[in-house]
Amino acid sequence: MTKRLGGFRRKTRSKLRKNYRDSGKLSIAKYLEEFKLNDKVILKAEPSIQKGMYFPRFHAKPGVVAGTQGNCYKIKIKDGGKDKVLIVHPAHLKRI
Repeated sequence: MTKRLGGFRRKTRSKLRKNYRDSGKLSIAKYLEEFKLNDKVILKAEPSIQKGMYFPRFHAKPGVVAGTQGNCYKIKIKDGGKDKVLIVHPAHLKRI
């Protein structure tokens, strides 16, 4: 039996990289940003925070806030003709 290669962040070197001008700590306002139900957002990963990060395949996809779960938001996206719900921390969301 062979081992499964790679993990959650495999092949994401450029996808999860910050611009050198944006590097450093994230502002507390962005970390605690609040969204309302039915707000349109884009999934934009914040590499300095791993908590509540979605699977990298969904990077830069648009979605709609469908609810909350703890400190995170349920985001409804369309993937391959199916509706999917992701649980994402607000640090990884950008309002459209």
